[in-house]
Amino acid sequence: MLFRRLVWCALLVALAVGSLQWAVQRWQAVPIILAAEEFEVQKSAAPAAHEHTAEEAAHAHHHDVDWTPADGLERSFWTWVANLLNAFALALLVFAAMGAWAWKRGLSAGAWRLAAAVAATGWLSLHLWPSLGLPAEVPGMEAADLRLRQLWWLLAAGSALSACALVAFGRKPWRWAAAAAWLALPFVIGAPQLIGDPLGTFSGEAHQRLQVLGRDFVLATHVSASLFWLSMGVVAAPVFKRWLAPVLDRTSSNATLPTGSLA
Repeated sequence: MLFRRLVWCALLVALAVGSLQWAVQRWQAVPIILAAEEFEVQKSAAPAAHEHTAEEAAHAHHHDVDWTPADGLERSFWTWVANLLNAFALALLVFAAMGAWAWKRGLSAGAWRLAAAVAATGWLSLHLWPSLGLPAEVPGMEAADLRLRQLWWLLAAGSALSACALVAFGRKPWRWAAAAAWLALPFVIGAPQLIGDPLGTFSGEAHQRLQVLGRDFVLATHVSASLFWLSMGVVAAPVFKRWLAPVLDRTSSNATLPTGSLA
């Protein structure tokens, strides 16, 4: 019963939070991405300096037939679906963290404060801390090796999550120093960076325009992520209080019944 209710609650939160994120992205991030893609298309459409071999032509044809959503309504719909799936997965994590706290410490702090703390942890760990080393990039920008960036992102997110968990669940006074060490670890190692200008393949007006779009996109992603986690906390709190907390209370009470009966 608890698992089924958890899934339905996460779907409810995902519908609200994911749709809001989609609307914010349509208003802020999507125009920037579309503007940058115009320069990226111009770059990829530049004539090649050599003739294509038969193998190269077959390889290019293979990529030409790969499916991508068409611009307009179809692309907007699949972006909305992707936002829903992302919000659903993160809502499950949020409810799992809230449930773990309620199981270990109870709900004396209240569902609203607990949801705010968990949402703030998600914002710090899954957005702010990784973005300090790897800011968002617009289409057309060159970057360091993808695998290295993915590994560093996981390190930054995991370190921030470990620091928050240590502060939340730890009892020892040294947990603050340990949390600070966890937060510093990814930056001591250093995020992988591209040597040279990430927009070096562009020049003139295109280069200047993409620089502006890049700064605007970083700001847009900060706003979108902040609103996402704010809405996650606002929506998750009443849902958790209404449908999940009572089940956790009953489950916890049933778990203590054998001990009480033996006494």
